[in-house]
Amino acid sequence: MKLGVAGLSVVMCLSACHESKYLTAGQTLYTGNVVKIESSAPMKKKEKKGLRDELGDLLRPKLNSKFLGWRMKLWIYNIAGTSKKDKGFKHWLKYKVGEAPVLASESLIKKNADVLQNHLENKGWFHDTVVTDTKVKDKHLTATYTAQIGPRYVLRNVTFPTDSTDFLGRTIDSVWRGEFGRRRHRRQNDTLRRRSLLKSGDFYDLAVIRSERDRIDGRLKNRGFYFFNPDDIIVNADTTVGGHRVDLRLDLKDETPDAAFNAYHIGKVMVFANYDIRSDTSLRRAYSTPEGYHIVDTAHYLRPLVFRKTLVFKPGDLYKRNDHNLSLSRLVSLGVFKFVKARFQPSAGADSATALDAYYYLTPGAKKSIRLEASGLTRSDNTTGTELSLSWRHRNLFRGAELFTASLYGGLEEQFIGLGQKVSTKRAGVDLNLYIPRIISPFDLNTSSAFVPKTRINTAYDIFDRSSEYTLRSARGSFGYIFKNRLNSENQLTVLGINYVRPTHIDPLYQKRLDSNIMLARAIEKQFIIGPSYNFNYNSLTRQNRRLHNFYFNGKVDLSNNLVGILTGANIDKGKVRELFHVPLAQFVRMEADFRHILRLGQYSQFVSRFTGGVGIAYGNSSTMPFIEQFFAGGTNDIRAFRSRALGPGSYYAGNPNQVPLLPDQPGDIKLEMNFEYRCKLAGLVRWAVFTDMGNVWTRLEDSTRPGSKFTGHFLNDVAVGVGTGLRFDLSILVLRVDVAAPVRFPWVQGDKKWNFHAVTDISNMVLNLAIGYPF
Repeated sequence: MKLGVAGLSVVMCLSACHESKYLTAGQTLYTGNVVKIESSAPMKKKEKKGLRDELGDLLRPKLNSKFLGWRMKLWIYNIAGTSKKDKGFKHWLKYKVGEAPVLASESLIKKNADVLQNHLENKGWFHDTVVTDTKVKDKHLTATYTAQIGPRYVLRNVTFPTDSTDFLGRTIDSVWRGEFGRRRHRRQNDTLRRRSLLKSGDFYDLAVIRSERDRIDGRLKNRGFYFFNPDDIIVNADTTVGGHRVDLRLDLKDETPDAAFNAYHIGKVMVFANYDIRSDTSLRRAYSTPEGYHIVDTAHYLRPLVFRKTLVFKPGDLYKRNDHNLSLSRLVSLGVFKFVKARFQPSAGADSATALDAYYYLTPGAKKSIRLEASGLTRSDNTTGTELSLSWRHRNLFRGAELFTASLYGGLEEQFIGLGQKVSTKRAGVDLNLYIPRIISPFDLNTSSAFVPKTRINTAYDIFDRSSEYTLRSARGSFGYIFKNRLNSENQLTVLGINYVRPTHIDPLYQKRLDSNIMLARAIEKQFIIGPSYNFNYNSLTRQNRRLHNFYFNGKVDLSNNLVGILTGANIDKGKVRELFHVPLAQFVRMEADFRHILRLGQYSQFVSRFTGGVGIAYGNSSTMPFIEQFFAGGTNDIRAFRSRALGPGSYYAGNPNQVPLLPDQPGDIKLEMNFEYRCKLAGLVRWAVFTDMGNVWTRLEDSTRPGSKFTGHFLNDVAVGVGTGLRFDLSILVLRVDVAAPVRFPWVQGDKKWNFHAVTDISNMVLNLAIGYPF
């Protein structure tokens, strides 16, 4: 090991000398930046470190990258030589893989110092200095920037703009104090602290001042002041008041245009529904709606109802920027337009001095599309297979911006179960979906959010054929709604969902196995599930951000035949079983939740935690949950150290999947799971992860065929734990994942021997997971 470290040090030293060899006379490689903070005022270590990092991020250019202390890309650039052609391997190696040297210069160092000085002043450190120092060794330069700062200035008083007309001044004053829609008796100082970004006692910060100007502008835009601009507000700072305090005065510029003082209303609303550069934009081809919209749609692309349900502005309304943005967002979310553009201009005529005409230019996208997909899969239960899918989409089926999708799919899977045996599974089906951009209901439930609500109608038929053992046929349909008020959250309400499953063509030999194995029998039993469901999803990463903490939550509630069971007095314990088409109606409540926390540790590093679980309660017409509605543990996106769907329930052990010819799935009514994963970048597209998974499933009631499966107060004794590591290949359009995991806690082992860390060294315990996408 010592020799290896010494050898690495020699290589790094030689590479540094090698870098200098390629520099010409007078050239110096810029290899290091050091930022120091010298403060004459007390400053906490955390504050000093934060300021040092903040200033360091402003330094330019970025230095040559390193890998294990070695400037590998620069080395490649140097050894690649020169090429007379602008293409070829040498050119690719030098300019695409390699990295040109970052050279130091006196002007570059001075420019960086000026940038740091300017940033300090913008943050309230006035009259302070940034001192630079450089150190050169073997033509490698390190620059040190020392910020010599004093106390940071704080805000003392803030005064507001006024104008000669008094109207805009009072409006800005009200916006500033946040008094619109609030009770007047609230004290001014309380309101000022509550609403304004600039508060007495806060540090001076130019970025906050600019944000306050934008805030005032945004509030005014929502009160009709279309032509007002944040640059019309000028901020004067007085730093002579003493005590390292500053007074701010916000004033309107003298050259503020007269139009900025007028609150505008909407005049005409013109919509060009099938627009391109050759379109006829004259009014003679327009028709009007009861709301006063003038629609030019000579191709009859959309019905008028679409615009009446989508647009927010109406003639006579006060102009509001929020309504402007809402209309654009709703038009885009319809999904039928390739381009959406809006233009506002003052109305013509003396009687329309404060009116704006709105023009919407909408360019339709392609109506129809067809796609053929081929996919491959492999699972940790030794299943491999492929699937073909043919999908057809129509984005405006009934001229109401409806989206219709039809998918025809078929696939083949083979599971190798040991002892030279395998099980072949063929699957085929059709799936139809119709999305209507409004809520179809006896009541007016349509929202005016930025996202148009949708009604979803689904129907599907599926055939599942497993070798010569049995065939399952299922038919399902649903009617429900999809709606959201914010970009990062979505609601899905299924008003009515129906799922009918029945087995056919059961092989006589397999039927004998069903008669002796209740788990096999339940897996293919007839099922009739009828009921509503609700799903809520929140994801703070829907919009990319640089926050330290991000969160994901998905919660779902499923109900089946609850009202029917109550009204009919269904009670399986008393022999009162209600059926439909000779199939018992499944009656249950199922709840499931998935919570994730993403802690950002760097640009490509993060620590992700997941807590997930659920419970299913069968009652009334059912004694057990339907097999397809139960929970399973183990697999590529679950507890990865255990085979797919083969863990548990509880302390029950179904046998070694590597030795038993056929391992039936092991379901449970209750599931609890926790996952922790650290992710980081190795090189290029390759990411690395190390993880720990733990959890299990349990039954709610005692199961005599699976001893130890019941959930009790000692459920922690039944928790399985696995650890592992893996690689992810981030190809932008998809992520390929390879994980290797091993169990370290076995819930079925008795006594104090459940923990076995030596199991990670036994290759027979390891589980290889190949998958697409991150596990969570």
